Amino acid sequence: MESLHPDVKKILLSKDDIHDIVARMGAQITADYADKNPLIVAVLRGAVVFTADLMREIDCPLAIDFMAVSSYGEGFKSSGVVRIVKDLDTKIEGRNVLIVEDILDSGLTLSYLMRMLENRNPASVEVAAFLVKDVEGNTPAVTPRYVGAHVPDEFIVGYGLDFSERYRNLPYIGILKPEAYKK
Repeated sequence: MESLHPDVKKILLSKDDIHDIVARMGAQITADYADKNPLIVAVLRGAVVFTADLMREIDCPLAIDFMAVSSYGEGFKSSGVVRIVKDLDTKIEGRNVLIVEDILDSGLTLSYLMRMLENRNPASVEVAAFLVKDVEGNTPAVTPRYVGAHVPDEFIVGYGLDFSERYRNLPYIGILKPEAYKK
C-alpha cells in the first residue's frame, strides 16, 4: 500500500495498476509494430516516466527521441499558445512515429504537434496516451490509438505528472487537493 502524500486527496491508480496498464499497452504496441521499427517520441517532461516503462514492455526494435512543448506556462490551465521548446533530433520521413503522452485532456496541443509532425512525411503518426481525462461536454481533438486509462476531470499528479514541477515522483496517480494548487 502506497502512502498518501498530504497534498493528494485520493489515489486513482496504484503502482500495481500502473504496471498492469503499461504491460497491456506494451503488448498492443508490440503486436502492431512488430516489423515497423517505430520511433517513440516522448513528450517531455511528464511522459518520460511512462515512456521509460513502456519501452521496456515493447518487444520489438524501436528508436526514441524527445520533444518538449509548452502550452501551460506557470499556471494550471492551458494558455492556448503552443511553443516547441525542444524539437526532434531524428528525421522522421518514412518512419512510423508513436507519440507517447502522459495525459490527454483537450488534445489541442497534441493535435498541433501531430499536424507539425505529419508535415514531415512520416509513414504514420499515432498516439499512446497513458491517461485520458474525461471532461464533460468535451471530445478531445485527438483520438489516441492506445489508451492506458480514463481519469476524472480533476488535477491529476504522480507517475511523471506534476503541478509546478512537484509530485512527479509519486509512484501512483492521484488527485491533487485544490488547496495545493490554488495557493
